[in-house]
Amino acid sequence: MPDHEVLCLGEAMVLVAPWPGQLLATARDVALSVAGAESNVARYLADLGHRVAWASRVGSDPLGDRVLTAVARPGVDVRHVERDPSAPTGVYFKDPSGEDGTRVHYYRTGSAASWLTPAYLDTLPIAAARLVHLSGITAALSAGCARTATALFDRAREAGVLRSFDVNYRPALWSTEDAAAPLLALARQADVVFVGLDEAAQVWGTTTAEDVRDLIGPSVSVVVKNAEIGAVLFEAGTDTGADPGTFVPAEPVDVVEPVGAGDAFAAGYLSAWLRDETPAERLRLGHRVAAFALSSVEDHVDATSLRRQALDPEETDGTAR
Repeated sequence: MPDHEVLCLGEAMVLVAPWPGQLLATARDVALSVAGAESNVARYLADLGHRVAWASRVGSDPLGDRVLTAVARPGVDVRHVERDPSAPTGVYFKDPSGEDGTRVHYYRTGSAASWLTPAYLDTLPIAAARLVHLSGITAALSAGCARTATALFDRAREAGVLRSFDVNYRPALWSTEDAAAPLLALARQADVVFVGLDEAAQVWGTTTAEDVRDLIGPSVSVVVKNAEIGAVLFEAGTDTGADPGTFVPAEPVDVVEPVGAGDAFAAGYLSAWLRDETPAERLRLGHRVAAFALSSVEDHVDATSLRRQALDPEETDGTAR
């Protein structure tokens, strides 16, 4: 049996956030945690019972130690992470700034992860995995990271490994003009794509879930999320003119903070996908895992209580849109 069934590639950083009710500019107390799109997915997949590895680069510094400890805690394999003595581990800050919601300030320029190159992939057991996962954040970090993202999908395809891509457009990292074409190219390389309806409109100018599906193309399974409303899946190989997709509404939840919920949703969906569950079951588990993230200021919340549900899901039909 291979060491892992899922390989996630991307940067994780130390997150600095003021205590609840405080603003970053005036806070006297802050909390440190660890977050990153692909490492979040890895941790939730581990919670759900999967053998998963996370690959990246971190600095040879105490923050790098903290990242490795946090990502490994749920059972994620971090043996392939490189330590860089000449570049730091990335850091970002959350600022709960009232009416504008939570603002995020990144300090990741020149970070160890931003120096990823395709040569790093030579150290990874890509062919041993069933699935590789990355997000558009990785492609935005540097030219080397963009080449690495494309090369990862190329190598996975050649090895017969499934490819998962979360668009995860971040305006703070690149403009829509710079992001649109690379993100679309990576989406078209994937087997399954996750994208929010709002971010698709921002980066590609699409207005409906069907527009997103048509843009990415019929060879890819496309999951379009619409915040608290729900998510729709268009499976690869279906007749785009006649397929309404499978829609499952989001579960009611008291939202503490939305950051990290998309990663949690992707992990839930992928867990069910790897277990060959129905489209509706995949979406439902995605919503259930996302609810954990939505109910906390943390990017990762222990979701092991869902492991039994993931292994023996409740039957659901979903609703066709």
